[in-house]
Amino acid sequence: MAENRLAAVSGMATGRKRKSEGKWEETAHTENERSLYMTLKQQLGKLKCKNFLFLTIAGMVNAFGVTMFIAPVDLYDSGISGTSILLSQLTPEWLSLSFFLMVLNIPLFLYGLRKQGVVFTIYAIYTVVVYSFGAWLITDVLPVDVSIVSPLAGSDLLLCAIFGGLISGIGSGMAIRFGGAMDGIEVLAVVFAKRLGITVGTFVMAYNLVLYIICGFVIHSWILPLYSIVTYGAALKTVDFIVEGLDRSKAATIVTVHPDEVCAALSEAFECGMTITEAKGYYSDSPKTVVYIVVNRFQVGKMKELVHENDRSAYISIAEIADVYGANTDKV
Repeated sequence: MAENRLAAVSGMATGRKRKSEGKWEETAHTENERSLYMTLKQQLGKLKCKNFLFLTIAGMVNAFGVTMFIAPVDLYDSGISGTSILLSQLTPEWLSLSFFLMVLNIPLFLYGLRKQGVVFTIYAIYTVVVYSFGAWLITDVLPVDVSIVSPLAGSDLLLCAIFGGLISGIGSGMAIRFGGAMDGIEVLAVVFAKRLGITVGTFVMAYNLVLYIICGFVIHSWILPLYSIVTYGAALKTVDFIVEGLDRSKAATIVTVHPDEVCAALSEAFECGMTITEAKGYYSDSPKTVVYIVVNRFQVGKMKELVHENDRSAYISIAEIADVYGANTDKV
């Protein structure tokens, strides 16, 4: 009898424990869901209508460059876009360029979601959808024949390579500038470059090199792959210009023993801020001052002149910078 009571009490205690553990797990699960929801809500709150507008323009511009100049003369774009062009040439007609752009790019962006973040992934997928839609619109809907030659440059491979690269580069550059991407190769590069012990740029270049070699073997000719390299080069430089700007600022590091005079002259001439750091010469063991200032390329000559007017022995090093953020940006 006592043993039965003990067993009953023990069973009740075990039941309470399990119930308590179940409630704790349910609470923890609910808190995790709530935390995930709040994080997702916070990320989605960062999406901007302006970015979607410019990403729409970017996708359509890129589609125009690829379908009007590159694809009609069988040139190849870089990255996943170039891979899509090759596959569309080798497969039945109903498997179009826009189909491969969607099928190859979107899974890559979803795969890189953890590393790239929700906002980038949404922007990138949206851009690819617009790009694919634009390509389909031009090739299958609009009354434009892009099946044999370029409607604008004819069969001139050099013109098609240069202008196709420039226009698609504008689209890709706009996509990057406004938070998205036109090609899943960037995701592949970020994910695998570190594992392979190489840089992202090296990975992208190696991918494109392999792509163009494969194209050469597939079509039994090296003329089109070589012209495609011209396209890639034109697009690459255009992307740099769009993302970083045509007129890059210059960062000057000035080592001087007359900081007050030098800074006063620069401040009066350019009306911008500077950063001053105390330093010491290694060989001379004498105190010096390092002045850091950002100017535009038109101000470089004047800056050097003013510095040497106030300190003939001043050391100046100048580096090119892509972007400047700060209170004095509008004055630089």
